[in-house]
Amino acid sequence: MRKAIIAAATSLTVLFTMGTGSALAGESTLTSVVNSVYGTPYKYGGVTTTGFDCSGFTRYVFKKLGIDLARVSSAQYKQGTAVAKSQLQAGDLVFFNTSGTSGRVTHVGIYLGDGEFAHASSSNGIKIDSLDSSYYKNRYVGAKRILSKYTYAKYAVEA
Repeated sequence: MRKAIIAAATSLTVLFTMGTGSALAGESTLTSVVNSVYGTPYKYGGVTTTGFDCSGFTRYVFKKLGIDLARVSSAQYKQGTAVAKSQLQAGDLVFFNTSGTSGRVTHVGIYLGDGEFAHASSSNGIKIDSLDSSYYKNRYVGAKRILSKYTYAKYAVEA
Protein backbone atom coordinates (compact mmCIF):
# COMPACT_ATOMS: atom_id res chain seq x y z
CA MET A 1 0.00 0.00 0.00
CA ARG A 2 3.00 2.27 0.53
CA LYS A 3 3.55 2.21 -3.24
CA ALA A 4 -0.03 3.42 -3.72
CA ILE A 5 0.57 6.52 -1.61
CA ILE A 6 3.79 7.28 -3.47
CA ALA A 7 1.92 6.89 -6.77
CA ALA A 8 -0.78 9.23 -5.49
CA ALA A 9 1.91 11.74 -4.59
CA THR A 10 3.15 11.85 -8.14
CA SER A 11 -0.36 12.37 -9.51
CA LEU A 12 -1.21 15.31 -7.26
CA THR A 13 -1.30 18.69 -8.91
CA VAL A 14 -1.81 20.75 -5.78
CA LEU A 15 1.25 21.83 -3.83
CA PHE A 16 1.07 23.57 -0.48
CA THR A 17 3.78 25.78 0.94
CA MET A 18 4.51 25.70 4.61
CA GLY A 19 4.07 28.66 6.91
CA THR A 20 6.88 29.92 9.10
CA GLY A 21 7.25 28.13 12.38
CA SER A 22 6.11 24.85 10.86
CA ALA A 23 7.64 21.58 11.93
CA LEU A 24 8.34 20.86 8.27
CA ALA A 25 10.87 23.07 6.57
CA GLY A 26 10.58 24.64 3.14
CA GLU A 27 8.02 23.64 0.57
CA SER A 28 5.95 20.50 0.92
CA THR A 29 3.10 18.73 -0.78
CA LEU A 30 -0.05 17.65 0.93
CA THR A 31 0.91 14.09 0.15
CA SER A 32 4.36 14.42 1.73
CA VAL A 33 2.66 15.27 5.02
CA VAL A 34 0.34 12.26 4.58
CA ASN A 35 3.38 10.11 3.70
CA SER A 36 5.08 11.18 6.91
CA VAL A 37 2.30 9.57 8.98
CA TYR A 38 1.24 6.77 6.62
CA GLY A 39 0.70 3.56 8.59
CA THR A 40 0.39 5.31 11.95
CA PRO A 41 -1.98 3.20 14.04
CA TYR A 42 -5.57 4.16 14.77
CA LYS A 43 -6.25 5.48 18.25
CA TYR A 44 -9.67 6.74 19.30
CA GLY A 45 -9.24 10.40 20.22
CA GLY A 46 -5.68 10.30 18.86
CA VAL A 47 -4.16 13.53 17.58
CA THR A 48 -0.44 12.72 17.43
CA THR A 49 1.93 10.55 15.46
CA THR A 50 1.60 7.82 18.11
CA GLY A 51 -1.99 7.30 16.96
CA PHE A 52 -4.78 9.15 15.13
CA ASP A 53 -8.51 8.97 14.82
CA CYS A 54 -9.99 10.27 11.56
CA SER A 55 -10.48 13.90 12.53
CA GLY A 56 -7.24 13.97 14.51
CA PHE A 57 -5.47 12.91 11.31
CA THR A 58 -7.10 15.57 9.11
CA ARG A 59 -6.50 18.23 11.75
CA TYR A 60 -2.82 17.20 12.05
CA VAL A 61 -2.23 17.31 8.29
CA PHE A 62 -3.87 20.69 7.83
CA LYS A 63 -2.07 22.12 10.86
CA LYS A 64 1.22 21.15 9.19
CA LEU A 65 0.01 23.24 6.25
CA GLY A 66 -0.77 26.18 8.53
CA ILE A 67 -4.56 25.70 8.54
CA ASP A 68 -6.67 25.18 11.65
CA LEU A 69 -9.51 22.67 11.58
CA ALA A 70 -12.08 21.85 14.24
CA ARG A 71 -11.33 18.74 16.32
CA VAL A 72 -14.20 16.39 15.37
CA SER A 73 -15.48 15.31 11.94
CA SER A 74 -18.99 16.71 12.43
CA ALA A 75 -17.52 20.12 13.27
CA GLN A 76 -15.08 19.92 10.34
CA TYR A 77 -18.11 19.29 8.11
CA LYS A 78 -19.40 22.73 9.11
CA GLN A 79 -16.19 24.39 7.87
CA GLY A 80 -15.33 25.36 4.32
CA THR A 81 -17.48 25.35 1.20
CA ALA A 82 -19.48 22.40 -0.08
CA VAL A 83 -18.01 20.75 -3.18
CA ALA A 84 -19.75 18.40 -5.61
CA LYS A 85 -18.15 14.97 -5.79
CA SER A 86 -17.47 15.57 -9.49
CA GLN A 87 -15.50 18.73 -8.62
CA LEU A 88 -13.19 17.30 -5.94
CA GLN A 89 -9.62 18.59 -5.81
CA ALA A 90 -6.68 17.27 -3.85
CA GLY A 91 -6.89 18.67 -0.33
CA ASP A 92 -10.69 18.67 -0.08
CA LEU A 93 -12.14 16.94 2.97
CA VAL A 94 -14.47 14.02 2.24
CA PHE A 95 -17.09 12.97 4.78
CA PHE A 96 -18.90 9.73 5.49
CA ASN A 97 -21.62 8.28 7.69
CA THR A 98 -20.23 5.05 9.09
CA SER A 99 -22.73 4.76 11.94
CA GLY A 100 -25.92 4.10 9.98
CA THR A 101 -27.66 7.05 11.65
CA SER A 102 -29.26 9.08 8.87
CA GLY A 103 -27.52 12.33 7.96
CA ARG A 104 -24.82 12.02 10.59
CA VAL A 105 -21.15 12.66 9.76
CA THR A 106 -18.92 10.19 11.58
CA HIS A 107 -15.79 9.88 9.43
CA VAL A 108 -13.52 12.21 7.45
CA GLY A 109 -10.60 11.84 5.08
CA ILE A 110 -8.49 13.97 2.73
CA TYR A 111 -9.04 13.65 -1.00
CA LEU A 112 -5.76 12.98 -2.83
CA GLY A 113 -6.95 12.90 -6.44
CA ASP A 114 -7.75 10.10 -8.87
CA GLY A 115 -10.67 8.95 -6.71
CA GLU A 116 -8.50 8.21 -3.67
CA PHE A 117 -8.51 9.59 -0.15
CA ALA A 118 -6.30 9.20 2.91
CA HIS A 119 -7.88 8.55 6.28
CA ALA A 120 -7.46 6.88 9.66
CA SER A 121 -8.97 3.42 9.35
CA SER A 122 -9.97 1.95 12.71
CA SER A 123 -8.57 -1.43 11.62
CA ASN A 124 -5.49 -0.36 9.61
CA GLY A 125 -4.44 3.13 10.74
CA ILE A 126 -3.54 5.81 8.21
CA LYS A 127 -4.16 4.41 4.75
CA ILE A 128 -5.56 5.19 1.31
CA ASP A 129 -8.89 3.97 -0.02
CA SER A 130 -11.00 4.56 -3.08
CA LEU A 131 -14.13 6.68 -2.94
CA ASP A 132 -15.60 4.09 -5.31
CA SER A 133 -15.11 1.15 -2.94
CA SER A 134 -18.52 -0.27 -2.07
CA TYR A 135 -18.08 0.57 1.62
CA TYR A 136 -17.24 4.25 1.18
CA LYS A 137 -19.36 4.87 -1.91
CA ASN A 138 -22.47 3.85 0.03
CA ARG A 139 -21.55 5.98 3.05
CA TYR A 140 -20.41 9.17 1.32
CA VAL A 141 -22.08 12.30 2.77
CA GLY A 142 -20.25 15.13 1.00
CA ALA A 143 -17.08 17.15 0.68
CA LYS A 144 -15.80 20.53 1.80
CA ARG A 145 -13.14 22.77 0.35
CA ILE A 146 -11.32 24.35 3.24
CA LEU A 147 -9.09 26.63 1.22
CA SER A 148 -10.70 29.69 -0.36
CA LYS A 149 -9.85 30.71 -3.93
CA TYR A 150 -7.53 33.33 -2.45
CA THR A 151 -5.83 30.79 -0.20
CA TYR A 152 -5.46 28.33 -3.09
CA ALA A 153 -3.91 31.11 -5.20
CA LYS A 154 -1.56 31.97 -2.35
CA TYR A 155 -0.62 28.46 -1.18
CA ALA A 156 -1.32 26.10 -4.07
CA VAL A 157 0.68 25.80 -7.26
CA GLU A 158 -0.43 23.82 -10.30
CA ALA A 159 2.23 21.36 -11.38
